[in-house]
Amino acid sequence: MNVRDAAADHPSLPDKIARFWKLSAEKIRLVEAEYDFSRGSPVFTWQGKYTTRGWTEWTEGFVYGSAILQFDATGDEEFLRIGRRRTVSKMAKHVTHTGVHDHGFNNISTYGNLLRLAAERRIEAGEWEREFYRMALKCSGAVQASRWSTVADGGYIYSFNGPHSLFADTIRSLRSLASAHVLGHTLMAEHDEEVSLLERLIVHALTTAKYIVYQGAGRDAYDVPGRTVHEAIFNVNDGRFRCPSTQQGYSPFSVWTRGLAWIITGFAEETEFIDSLGETRADREVLERFGGKDAVLERFVGVAKMCADFYLDNTPVDGIPYLDTGAPALEKLGDWRERRADPYNEYEPVDSSAAAIAAQGLIRLGRCLGGDGTRYTKAGLTILDALLDDPYISTAAGHQGLLLHSVYHRPNGWDRIPPGRSVPCDESSMWGDYHIREAVLLLDRMLAGRYYTFWRYE
Repeated sequence: MNVRDAAADHPSLPDKIARFWKLSAEKIRLVEAEYDFSRGSPVFTWQGKYTTRGWTEWTEGFVYGSAILQFDATGDEEFLRIGRRRTVSKMAKHVTHTGVHDHGFNNISTYGNLLRLAAERRIEAGEWEREFYRMALKCSGAVQASRWSTVADGGYIYSFNGPHSLFADTIRSLRSLASAHVLGHTLMAEHDEEVSLLERLIVHALTTAKYIVYQGAGRDAYDVPGRTVHEAIFNVNDGRFRCPSTQQGYSPFSVWTRGLAWIITGFAEETEFIDSLGETRADREVLERFGGKDAVLERFVGVAKMCADFYLDNTPVDGIPYLDTGAPALEKLGDWRERRADPYNEYEPVDSSAAAIAAQGLIRLGRCLGGDGTRYTKAGLTILDALLDDPYISTAAGHQGLLLHSVYHRPNGWDRIPPGRSVPCDESSMWGDYHIREAVLLLDRMLAGRYYTFWRYE
């Protein structure tokens, strides 16, 4: 289904989008004016003010990337200046950061968005400026790909937890490998071995599909198709899978919904990327190692659909999920799947950031599937329609966050619980704010009859 046709069911969306970008501008200005960047990257809000707390500096690119997206949507050069200046002065350390799986978050949001806008002729950028962005993206993709664990039947980019750890999140950071590949780059290893970034992207995705996504094939007693785990643990001595795990969800045998959202959007976007590859001999040779382009696409689309179906079957009717589908107090909410999510309930928090991430993936998946993707297109629009309204969009003048009711780390107790409440609510996260901007920009363009992908750099 065409997005413009599906949007007819949501007649207030254009007005909501217009209001959204005005509020977004206010929030970017607040952070730029008030946040002390010497304390580290802003991660999530506490009483409406951004603060820093986290394992790694994985959100800095979202801060400056948000300003770039704001320019993209509105043409206001104030935000282009912020995004350009901060990218040049702050982001170099992320390009060569060897300790994280977050390159696709930090560097595609900044260098990648700027190079994309230059390619679209939306900004004036000379050849040296473009080459600066290209070099950053090439290096980022190679550094990300070098963080590699080989296992018995594949391999993966390991998380900051160490070589034993495969995260669901990293599927979206594959954008760094894809970007470097389309720019003609490879990873050079010992003895001048050339390592294909496209091959590593595919191997990581297939390993993720096998060990992060349940297929309904009897893997264990909890093997429901489309269910995901946050983390897969491997024995680094022999490369064998050991067990599912989680860092931010309730348990390894329930579904942390932000991880599920990463999988949906990551596989939908990588499907678009693989489908866009031309018939160069090098690409064809890589794809043939996995059965050919059609076989890779079939696997990627199958995983995205399976997880999207699980998501839609296990969220409230507005598509905004609770933090974990197995959270222990969900049963106290009764038929929570049959009504709208309630961020002010007494038992379990919602995670609006998971909804913002999933919305984009559902819309992209719907487009990939054409007429067979109507369910996903409609679901993505339903989610955005809800997120762009009360009680999710932040209208308070002093609140630095844009998307309310995002949750960072419930098990660690990092999220603020307001007085009189029993679960976290009313706060924002930098990844939630960035991804709602990204999703709305995509919708904005599609309603205008246009589309965009992260790797269109020429």
